[in-house]
Amino acid sequence: MKLKSINPKNSELLEQWEELTNKEVFMLVDKVAQYFKIWRKTSFKTRSNYMHNAAKILLERKQKLAQLITNEMGKPISESIAEIEKCAWVCKYYANTAERHLAAEIIESDALLSKVTYEPLGTILGIMPWNFPFWQVFRFLAPTLMAGNTALLKHASNVQGCALQIEQVFSDAGFPAYVFKTLVIGAAKVEPLIKNERVKAVTLTGSEWAGSMVASQAGSQIKKTVLELGGSNAFIVLNDAPVEKAVEIGIAARMMNAGQSCIAAKRFIIQRKIADEFIELFIQKTKTIKVGDPLDNETRLGPLSSQKQAEEVEQQVNRSLEMGAKMHVGGKRDGAFYYPTVLTDISRDMPVFCDEVFGPVAPIVVFDDIDEAIQLANASKFGLGISIITGDTKLAEDLVPQFEDGAVFINSLVKSDPRLPFGGTKFSGYGRELSRHGILEFVNAKTVYIQKI
Repeated sequence: MKLKSINPKNSELLEQWEELTNKEVFMLVDKVAQYFKIWRKTSFKTRSNYMHNAAKILLERKQKLAQLITNEMGKPISESIAEIEKCAWVCKYYANTAERHLAAEIIESDALLSKVTYEPLGTILGIMPWNFPFWQVFRFLAPTLMAGNTALLKHASNVQGCALQIEQVFSDAGFPAYVFKTLVIGAAKVEPLIKNERVKAVTLTGSEWAGSMVASQAGSQIKKTVLELGGSNAFIVLNDAPVEKAVEIGIAARMMNAGQSCIAAKRFIIQRKIADEFIELFIQKTKTIKVGDPLDNETRLGPLSSQKQAEEVEQQVNRSLEMGAKMHVGGKRDGAFYYPTVLTDISRDMPVFCDEVFGPVAPIVVFDDIDEAIQLANASKFGLGISIITGDTKLAEDLVPQFEDGAVFINSLVKSDPRLPFGGTKFSGYGRELSRHGILEFVNAKTVYIQKI
């Protein structure tokens, strides 16, 4: 089988790769697992130097790598450049903090000495998606390798060019060859990989279906998993919010990466007093978004990752319209392009409210009191993040415990940051990436107890 990279802008075949055979896959798994015995003994200083080198290479090559991202999955070139810069940031962050995050923790007990040490697990498999083809990988690899683990990557089939360039970055940064390897394979070869005894844990960013399958397969082998799955983030605007600023944040939260982000604002919940003003301004701003060639620096929204993805969004919108939603702008598809769309008169059973819409569609719901807003926000099987826009930050902070999500961002869009833990609840998955929480996911927290005879 061949894995193909197809430019969603024009359906041009960019490149194709022959899938690795089972024999080739397990040869690489064996070599990466064997090298763990060496890599785990390297000093934090050595690992840090390599990781800083990777950050430097990313910044030196950011234009070339960003163009590859844009060609393979369609996001505007400005966003692709920002993605590469963020990858350099996470490399530097863990290069500078891993040793501190993993330092032994002394605990008082009745022992002469008791402590917890944090030791690497072994070879970790990362199964990663196409929507942030560099960032999703680097936020897994940087902490995993700095902790002393080795790693394997099964990337989305349509971004194999990115996957192989990531491996090249680590190779050129000086990392030994079998610390990290990309596996050029399709989905059918994942289960035997998960069940291979040399793979000690698995992390996946992807759909809830993929997460369920991976968790089941890994669970049958009693292997740990971290799952970062879908989201249907609520974006709540209270009456006292500055409307223009709320719209500015809301447009960015929904339209970045053409709405193809798990943490995008996907349900706009607006308090009644300012609802008309918010909706009118949101529609006006949406009409000004430049849709076009993603390699043009002026473009704000390029194609979705594929025509199939655009067709799925189109179907979700059309079903919602049939159920009574009102469309104010957008609703147009042209190949893989889907134009920014704003909908009102939304009910909870419509696809644009209850499903995850991976495209530039903004459904707007109006509410009267805060209890209703909380109920609407929690009325989702997902639990990734919430945004609250308000002039009263104390009120918003007091509301935080009432939301069921993994993150609440006040007066900001939901975003990932190397310094902060990232992850969700419910069908958005479990476990945490980034910060100290992320690097502790794939280590053995070992209790050490010493007593005199």
